[in-house]
Formats: sequence, structure tokens, C-alpha cells
Amino acid sequence: MTKAAFALAAVLVATALAGCTSTPDPGPVAEKLAQALSSGATSDVPWTDDAPAPADRDQVWTQVFEPLGETKPTVQVAKAVRTESTTAVTLAWAWDLGVPATTWSYTTSATLTLVGGEWQARWSPNLLAPSLVAGERLVVERTQAERGRVLGAGDQVLVEPRAVARVGIDKTLVDEDQQDAAARALAEALDIDPQAYADRVKAGGPKQFVEAIPVRLDDPGYDLVALGALDGVNVVPDTLPLAPYADFARPVLGRAGDATAELVNASGGAVVAGDITGMTGLQRQYDEPLRGTPGWEVRAVSADGTVRRQLFSSDPVPGQDLRTTIDLDLQKVAEALLEDVEPAAAIVAVRPSTGDIVAVASGPGGGGLSTATVGQYAPGSTFKIVSGLALLRAGYTPDQTVSCPDTVDVDGKQFRNVPNYPASATGSVSFTTAFASSCNTVFVGGADQVSDKDLAVAARSLGLDPGSGAGFGAFLGSVPDSADTTGHAAAMIGQGKVLASPLGMATVVASVQAGRAVEPRIVVDVPKAPSTTPTATSPPFEPLTEAEVAALRTLMHAVVTGGTAASALASVMSDDLLAKTGTAEVDTSTANRVWMVAAQGDLAVAVFVEAGASGTETAGPIMAAFLRDAD
Repeated sequence: MTKAAFALAAVLVATALAGCTSTPDPGPVAEKLAQALSSGATSDVPWTDDAPAPADRDQVWTQVFEPLGETKPTVQVAKAVRTESTTAVTLAWAWDLGVPATTWSYTTSATLTLVGGEWQARWSPNLLAPSLVAGERLVVERTQAERGRVLGAGDQVLVEPRAVARVGIDKTLVDEDQQDAAARALAEALDIDPQAYADRVKAGGPKQFVEAIPVRLDDPGYDLVALGALDGVNVVPDTLPLAPYADFARPVLGRAGDATAELVNASGGAVVAGDITGMTGLQRQYDEPLRGTPGWEVRAVSADGTVRRQLFSSDPVPGQDLRTTIDLDLQKVAEALLEDVEPAAAIVAVRPSTGDIVAVASGPGGGGLSTATVGQYAPGSTFKIVSGLALLRAGYTPDQTVSCPDTVDVDGKQFRNVPNYPASATGSVSFTTAFASSCNTVFVGGADQVSDKDLAVAARSLGLDPGSGAGFGAFLGSVPDSADTTGHAAAMIGQGKVLASPLGMATVVASVQAGRAVEPRIVVDVPKAPSTTPTATSPPFEPLTEAEVAALRTLMHAVVTGGTAASALASVMSDDLLAKTGTAEVDTSTANRVWMVAAQGDLAVAVFVEAGASGTETAGPIMAAFLRDAD
């Protein structure tokens, strides 16, 4: 009942009572009755002699409302109509069922009788619920709402209910003394921990089905017929919210499954045992809108469980679809290209026009980690896009003559070009040639022209914002705001303490293509602060100018016309193709971190492999294949 309705009811009560001149006033007893029925403790109410003992009344209250758990109702006096020796009281009840609350409202009637100058309440089970009679109790049933889907670009369906088989031990199918052996045999067939599963089976009830794992019906890794033939095994058909295949964007999308005890306890009542809930990734982050609102039914049943009547029902409200920017086909292409890459690897593709992340693939070498979005690696020479912008702001131009020696010394530390660096690009060359050939010594030699702050500002101008999580907890990059002389020189070539993720470097090249700092996003219609808003960890923002964008595009196009990416990207050459390679040395015993970033049309891509020969040799073929298939 609304506050306004209760206010009106209070007026009605006051009016009815004021109309009687005899005493005492029944109002206080009516209020005591409402309070007692709210708590289930009825001893403070004066009752007529035929009422059950206090303990019996409270026990009836507890038994009737036991299915509602620890929830307590709100009970208020809605109306009281007095005659000479009786008062008819209408009690307004309101229960909050579940989280978010669904309100079950109803009214019951009570009679107060004037006995020996004192108002006393008459006991009846129907004080508790409409038409309730002795021996009846309530049954409350909760129905989980249909979970929302996860959609991709163009509202392609990424995650929806798909057929599975729940495989486990049905303890009614095997003798108790054989259950441990049956559980271990099934666990070994499924390649899960035999001891842990046997312990779960043992802890289950005597007739319980104890699930081992759910299996997709189309998963070629499991023979459901053979599994079902094992002693004690049952295969139960069901559905679960699943992507097109098990590994599809899993580090980012996450998964949904049966709620664990930890998730139930942490939910504050929103999730109960048996619910399907988000476990990891975006499905966990956006679980609340995805799961919807459960439905409820309250029934009165007799002592033997026979349903007498329905007292309340509400339909479940389906969850909202989660709209993402992932392109189903491009994601499949990216994951297929990484399928046989042994080290940790990633491909990230971003639409420069919108910032939409259309592919976010992490290879199997990452062990389930989202290498694409949270990997923190030295970006190597791909970072020369950032340091190149800083040098342009310091006065460099694409056709300016610079010196590219074989080595350069900074405070006793020697920096050199990569092995097999072309001799034709050494000595006095244009800045464009130095960028295209990736001359380390030109950038190290220019370190005294820009400060640490200049480098950090340039990074943020290109979308490499340490304060941005892209709306889903991603890491883009970090540039040290203070470093010693050698550390600053190393930062100019993407080493030292400079770190970036593949998503971060895809954002950098997207920003060059877009002509502005791109804000990557993977979830649609979720507001976030613009990148021009400083955060505690963000350097000042300085937008790109048209001249800077034109110069960066000139430098990056030269990489594919005659620089380090020319051979690797020859098959996808176009007038608008931009690229930069990167090879970050880690130490003498570990292979290089290798990169290639590129932009073509409305697509900006970063390819990363944790251990490889060079950006050109290792990342280049992957980039070329992705751009071909994405066309």
C-alpha cells in the first residue's frame, strides 16, 4: 500500500474512533496487534480467553511463514470500524519477496471485542493470510527469469541458451558401497580431479544427482553414449547460456553457470542455489541486468501438502540483452589465426570511427588470461608512433634530415639498431625513412628534445590513457612520468618502464586513423567519462591537430611502402594502409616480444606474440591474414 493510502487509512481510523464517546480507545490495541503480527511475537496483545497459548500462537505464525525465511512483513492498520462493543480492523500486509523485491500485498480482518472495559483481539489463522484455516501453511515458489543474451555487432547473437548434457553420478543408480568407485571412474573419463569429485558425491544426499560437468551436445571431445554407460552415471539434458563454441572470446565474455555458494552468499539474496549466474568476465560484471527479476507464487496448502488455493503470483521479468561491439565473424577469424600459436598472443581490432572493439582474441598460450586486454608488455617500436608524435610537437617534420648511426651512447648505456638493420637507412636520412625503417638511434638521440611529461601527454593524445578501463576493467598502457636519462631514452623506443596491452596499441593506431583520441568500448549504451576528463593517473590531455595527424599518417604509410612492413603486408597494400612493427628485447635468454599494428579503412588492428623473432617475421603474416579475411 502506498504512503498516501496509509495516510488516508489513518484518517479513516481516527474518524471512526473519534465518533465514539465511550472509552477505552481500541486504537492502541489495534496497533499492538499489527506490530505483533509483523514480528511473530504475540504475547503483548490482549487476547480473548479462547485464544491459543502464546507459544502456540507464535508457533503457528512460524509454521505458516517458514518458507519466507527471515523476511518479516510490514503490517499496518488500514481501517478500524467500531460499534458499541466490537471493532472491525482491516490489516494491510506487505511482504518483500526476493531481491530485487517483489511486493506481495494483501489484507486480513481482525475483530476486537470489549471485555470488562478492555479491548481484546480474537485469534484466528486467517489473521495471517486470506481465508487461512487451522493446519494450513504457505508454500513459496521462486522462478528464475530467462537470462538475457549477449549480443555482438549488429545484434548478432553471441551467447544464448544452447543444449548441454549434465553428466554426473545419480546415487539412485548405484549401490552405496560402489558410489566412490563410480565417481572416480567418471572423473577419470572426464579428466577432472577424482578425489574432489568423489568427495562431492559422498557429501550429497542419498538420492542426489551430483553433477560432474555440463557438456555441449556438439562437443567432439566427449562421447556421451559411452559416459552414460558407466556405472551410476546419468546424462541429463538441459540448456546453459553459451557462446558459439567453448573458447569464443571467453577471457572477455566470461561464462555463466550454476551459482556457487560464494556467489550466493555475496549476492545479498539476489542469487539463490540453483540459479544460473555470471561467473566471470562481462557475464559476471553485468550479471544483474542479464539475470532479470524472478517470478513468485504463494500457495496455501494443507498439512499433507495438498494445494488449496493460490494466494499470489507474479511473472518473472526476463533479463536484458547485453549489447557488445564484438563482430562474430571477425572474432572467429582472429581466434583461428591464433589457434596454433604456442606463446601467449593476441589480436585486437577496433573501429576508429566509433572505438568499437570488434575482435578481442587471446591465444591459448595465455592459459585463459585475456592477453588482449590485460596483458602488460613493452610495446617496442610500435611505441614510436607515440614518441614520433612527441618529436613532431618538438619541431620535427617528416622530411627533416636526421642522423641514424649504428649505436648511440646515453650515460654509458649503448643503444643500437636491430640486427640486419638496412645500411641504406643509416647516416643522414629523412625522419620518414628513420621511422619507416625503425631506427632506434634516431629516437634515442631525440630523447633530449622531449620530456617524460611530453611523452605521457602524447600517449594520451593517441588514446593510450592509463586512467581508462575501456568500460570493462581493461589495461591500455602506462608511460612513466619520471625516469632517469637512460630510462627516458629506453621509453622513446617502447622499452624501459613503458607498458601497453594489445588493446592499448590498437587504440593508438585507431587514433591516428580517426584523427582524434579514440575511446575503445566493448559494451554498448554504457556511459563513461570522456577521455578529456583528467583522472588521478592521467596526464593532461592535448588533442591531435590536423597537421600532426597528416604527419603521422605519412610516417606510418612509409612503413608499408618501403619500411619494415613492406614485404609482410604487400598482399593487402592500399593507399590508406598504415602500419608499424615492434620488437622488444626482454633479455638474452628469452625471445623477443613482437608486435605489428596497422590501420586500413575503418579498422585498426594490433597483433602481439609474447615470444618471436621480430614484428615483421612473426606478427606480420598474422596481420596480413587478418586484414585479408576482414576485407
